[in-house]
Amino acid sequence: MTTIKDVANLAGVSVATVSRVINERGYVHADTRKKVEEAVKQLNFSPNEVARSLYKRKSKLIGLLLPDIANPYFPQLARGVEDRMQEQEFRLIFGNSDEDEQKEKDYIQTFIQNNVVGVISSTNYPHSSIYENLKIPVVFLDRTPLDSPSVYADGREGGHLAAREIIKRGSRRITVMQGPAHIKPAQDRFEGAIESIRQAGLDYRVIQTTSFSFNDVGLWADELFSKYGDTDGVIASNDIAAMAVLHEALRIGKKVPEDMQIIGFDDIPMSSLLSPALSTIRQPAYEMGREAAGLLIKLVEQAPIENKHIELPVSFIERGTTRRVNSDG
Repeated sequence: MTTIKDVANLAGVSVATVSRVINERGYVHADTRKKVEEAVKQLNFSPNEVARSLYKRKSKLIGLLLPDIANPYFPQLARGVEDRMQEQEFRLIFGNSDEDEQKEKDYIQTFIQNNVVGVISSTNYPHSSIYENLKIPVVFLDRTPLDSPSVYADGREGGHLAAREIIKRGSRRITVMQGPAHIKPAQDRFEGAIESIRQAGLDYRVIQTTSFSFNDVGLWADELFSKYGDTDGVIASNDIAAMAVLHEALRIGKKVPEDMQIIGFDDIPMSSLLSPALSTIRQPAYEMGREAAGLLIKLVEQAPIENKHIELPVSFIERGTTRRVNSDG
């Protein structure tokens, strides 16, 4: 691995001179600077970002914490964050908490030890004491803790949309999968769906889930069909849960959407590749990631902020798990 000493030897200067050039600290003659820059390029030398930030006392590192990288929704968020951060020459340190609070705390400590200047967290535990005690800016992504900077989609409207669309297409015995009770956006979409079902004068059933984990969704699908086998419409807590319901429905011989309709939530890329393709409520995940990154950059740079709570709109994506309706219908 190339070291700063290798660069100094090739350029014919001292290690201290190379350090001054790399860290933009102190005077270096233009000719000498050019020699160092050419040596850096020739050797493809990349200084350690953590060490560099400590030397300059100005880091360009950001911590990004996601709850479950196995769920394709979260990499979409991450890509939006990364693209926006790279435009401002920030770099990410990534953590996957697996929806485990202790693992999340450990990652936050790792971020701090690596001298990050801010954190973006899509946490299941926004009220954890570790966030209250942080001395650096935090932006919550796809989460809505009170009074903290956050970026999220309009979950309540998403619930309304899902219920209105499934009712409009003929479902009358609707089961709503309620997301984890401690995640506010999950409750917003659940409550929105229930409000619209009640407004339509219909009854509903509920399957309570305790996580968004990829590993658990099969259990919720099995429970749904064992308890409510006559269900003719399912509003799932997310696309992964909707896929599990679709898989189980087809396995037991139900026709989708003729016998039952299914609407997911998120619009992850694989939703359109299923057969039938999944109708869903789209959250603009990539755009949410970019917005969160932009908000954190402003906080880090202490720039003026007009709005520290950014809510993005959702939309219904019609595919094959819901029935078609007439344009006037």
